[in-house]
Amino acid sequence: MTAQLIGYADRISVRAGETVAFKVSSRGPGPFSASLVRIICGDPNPAGPGPIFEDHTDSFAGTFPSRVQHARPGSYAIVDAAREGGFPAALSAEAQIWPTLPADGPQTVLSRRDPESGKGFALVMTPEGMALEVGDVRAVVGKPLRAHTWYRVWASADSATGMLRVGQQPLKRAFAVDDEGEASLSAPVMLDTAQPILIGAEQAKDRPAQRCFNGKIEAPRIAGVAAWDFSRRMDSLEIEDTGPNGLHGRLVNLPTRAMKGAAWTGAERDWKQAPHHYAAIHFHDDDLHDCAWEDSFKFTVPDGLKSGVYGMALACDTHRDIIPFFVRPAKGEPTAKVVYLASTFTYQVYTNFARGLFNDAFRLRVAQWKASPNNPDDHKDYGLSTYNIHRDGSGVAYSSRLRPLLTWRPNFLALFDTRGSGLRHIPADSHLTAWLDKMGVDFDVITDHDLHAEGVELLRPYKVVLTGAHPEYHTANTLDALQGYIDDGGRLMYLGGNGFYWRVALNDKVPGAIEVRRTEGGIRTWAAEPGEYYHAFDGAYGGLWRRSDRPPQQLCGIGFTSQGTFWGDAYRRGPASRDNTHAWVFEGVKSDDVFGDYGLSGGGAAGFELDRLDKRQGSPLNAVVLASSGGHDRKNFVVVHEERLGFDTTITGETLDQLIRADMTYIEKPKGGAVFSVGSITYCGSLPAKGFDNDVSRLTFNVLNRFGELNRTWPL
Repeated sequence: MTAQLIGYADRISVRAGETVAFKVSSRGPGPFSASLVRIICGDPNPAGPGPIFEDHTDSFAGTFPSRVQHARPGSYAIVDAAREGGFPAALSAEAQIWPTLPADGPQTVLSRRDPESGKGFALVMTPEGMALEVGDVRAVVGKPLRAHTWYRVWASADSATGMLRVGQQPLKRAFAVDDEGEASLSAPVMLDTAQPILIGAEQAKDRPAQRCFNGKIEAPRIAGVAAWDFSRRMDSLEIEDTGPNGLHGRLVNLPTRAMKGAAWTGAERDWKQAPHHYAAIHFHDDDLHDCAWEDSFKFTVPDGLKSGVYGMALACDTHRDIIPFFVRPAKGEPTAKVVYLASTFTYQVYTNFARGLFNDAFRLRVAQWKASPNNPDDHKDYGLSTYNIHRDGSGVAYSSRLRPLLTWRPNFLALFDTRGSGLRHIPADSHLTAWLDKMGVDFDVITDHDLHAEGVELLRPYKVVLTGAHPEYHTANTLDALQGYIDDGGRLMYLGGNGFYWRVALNDKVPGAIEVRRTEGGIRTWAAEPGEYYHAFDGAYGGLWRRSDRPPQQLCGIGFTSQGTFWGDAYRRGPASRDNTHAWVFEGVKSDDVFGDYGLSGGGAAGFELDRLDKRQGSPLNAVVLASSGGHDRKNFVVVHEERLGFDTTITGETLDQLIRADMTYIEKPKGGAVFSVGSITYCGSLPAKGFDNDVSRLTFNVLNRFGELNRTWPL
């Protein structure tokens, strides 16, 4: 279902002088307006400060014609060069396929067909087995294929004799299953047509492609024309023809590469060591990469625009949308001592997470609070999250930002939170930016994507780096930059939970996309298949950073220990919070014991996902726990899988229940560096509580004041 008003930007982070193109779909009835705002708070909960958007129409405002632009999911390969050459009078084509939804309607394996005239051919999987379609004629084997089974499939057609043949053969036969055979018939054959070759789909009249295939395809070939080897150019959107004609192609909508093929034996798990074992591509009819919408308007960042989180606010009739983006300072010219690192890798990995929770009560709250109206449960045509599974049951390994990012919106409600707002990611992190604004603290903004590209030099000018509530996903580049910054005297305030946990990959050859492989352990909604643990984008082993010997404890002192429902509890101060060395953190804090039993995220500062100190995983010996949460209901919270493995209370001195906690931790580093970690996703939700005048707010201010060398007094 096409949204009434929605859009996306071609870039998420820009500096002065750089231009962002906005691509908007509006169903009218009249033109839509667009104006620039700075997003200070994106929480629509009336119990909090409410949405706060700073007007910047002096920098941009305009009115533009409405038009509807569609998303077109479904992945395939296209060989445009095939339009030019003639076609043999006799066709002989084959491929190896591993179907995942063979009982579905027709799904095309290989085609070169004119959608208007029907000329050409299509080798198609149907519920009745493989079929060859030429014009209006179809030859079909009549024997259904099995799911998750490798087959050799083939077709031939001869213009001179009019004979059509199609066949299928399992590479491994199953007892008492008849799924092998061939069919033939005689009919007029018109093979040649000035059309491209498609693999995994065929051309359509009203859209780029139709009848997209679900499953793996390997080694498609057309005798005398082309033979494609998917084990080559693995890290790209290109497919290579090893035949004499050089009919190379390109992939559309990002099907999954580095997939086990028919030759895989289990002897090698790394595709780089045995590419011919990974010569398959997994296509899905719900893949989506680049919507390729036309530009509706562009915005060039003017000189002097303050670094921050901005949005292009759209309006048409009663419909509203805001497309966020980040403005960072000019290169080498920081404007503050404090920099906020926006967790854009995590935002993107979770983008368009269809949770299946958007029921009537949830819809009513969205309407009453005037929250962001578009939910992924209603708009799966805009692509899925890597927390979803494809329609064929396989995990979603890629996420793109070149599409409407429904969850990447201020005022977006992810959950029906009975004690708070139910925010995740960019709107949840606006609790922090609203707090910084309320405290009168100047800050610059950079993103994970920026840090990945530019490294530690991007951080060096700043006294302190702040994270948001959930900096979960990182690359080697971003971890190296943060570690290098701390080791060289920088200070980090990790103000969230479940941070620095999963490894992701980017690739310049695949713009706008991010890859994740759900390997081995970890809290996850799907698991990568055995042998498919290495990224296609960079060839690195995927999964938890812990599995690559870089657990988060090494960086920030604490690591993910427990997950529960969206329910927050309090912290209890420890002895170190009162000693002469660390008492400054709690200066002005009113509570002498329990604090943080309030907030806009689950009703408390310690909740949902929790981190704890663990010296076995690399927490520094000088790490000090200032406070810990406790009392989390075991009905709502569980210890994560990897923490259970090998757990022995006689060695640790702790019970499983005691592992369910958030540890607020302080670590001094060489050269004046330091790390302050809170270990909870819901922590930042407590900053705005009670008009920002609360103990969580005060102690966070104390740490920021010292780390940033701000020399400020408490403003409230």
